Amino acid sequence: MIKDWNDLASSFSGEKENQNGLNKDSDMSGLEKEWKKIGEMNKEEKIDVDKAWDNVYSRISTGETALPEKRNRFMSAGFLRIAAALLIIAGIGSLIIITNNSGPNKKITLTAAADQINMKIDLPDGSSVYLNRNSELNYTERFGKNNREVSLRGEAFFEVAPDKENPFIIKAGKANVTVVGTSFSVKTSNEASEVEVFVKTGKVLLSGTNEGNSILLDPGYIGKSSSSQLTKSVNTDPNYLAWNTGNLVYDGQKLETVFRDLKKFYNMEVVADDPSINQLPWTAPNLYYESQDKVILLICRSFNLSYSKVGNVYHLTVK
Repeated sequence: MIKDWNDLASSFSGEKENQNGLNKDSDMSGLEKEWKKIGEMNKEEKIDVDKAWDNVYSRISTGETALPEKRNRFMSAGFLRIAAALLIIAGIGSLIIITNNSGPNKKITLTAAADQINMKIDLPDGSSVYLNRNSELNYTERFGKNNREVSLRGEAFFEVAPDKENPFIIKAGKANVTVVGTSFSVKTSNEASEVEVFVKTGKVLLSGTNEGNSILLDPGYIGKSSSSQLTKSVNTDPNYLAWNTGNLVYDGQKLETVFRDLKKFYNMEVVADDPSINQLPWTAPNLYYESQDKVILLICRSFNLSYSKVGNVYHLTVK
């Protein structure tokens, strides 16, 4: 597969021709056409660079890519080849996938890869969905016309456009979530294999597997649905939505809690070689999308610790 990507990237950048050609109806074929538009930049006097790049990005879903914001008009073939490969690889994990290709129930699936966090999806009714990593959203092509029903696997934050005549329904594993217009998060399976809903604004109806079994959630509440019961409680975790907001806040929480949050936010592991480290209380300013290394360095400086890193695992020790 890597060889195919390299060949395709070489074709995009003009290093060699694509001998086999691309299916003219494929996503990659469309991506190649947009890429060729960028290749014409050196041949024209006046170029709308942003428009050309926007055309390429329009072939990819709303997930972020690793490409730089500033674009150089004069690109070498080697750079074009690398950039093309990045576009191809980034697009594979986040392109819209359509299954059930006939009839009114044509299904649209959008997936956030393991390295994609807070991937935004704009739905036809004006609602927005933000997918956490390793999550998937499904809806039919008729969404918004006679229903507003989606299914979710993983975790997502929803900002639902109001429509009293047409409620927004989320099929979340073993539970259903029904709203009219509000903002909330849904996790289809937490550590206890429960469906979990947190309400930020508005009201949310959480329904379990048993008919007539449901609870109404107000802002600030977390609802949980298991195979046997529905429960709700006030959220006391200031970092519950950190994966969506990008902001981590600590005011005396123990480091074991901090380490658990860092795993959720960065998908990283922090191991305290001395168990007493886990009990240290930490207060820190807002950590808005700080790098992994900087967060670990702040912790170490706060408690005179040292760290080593093996892969994506940080080991903390007392100096």
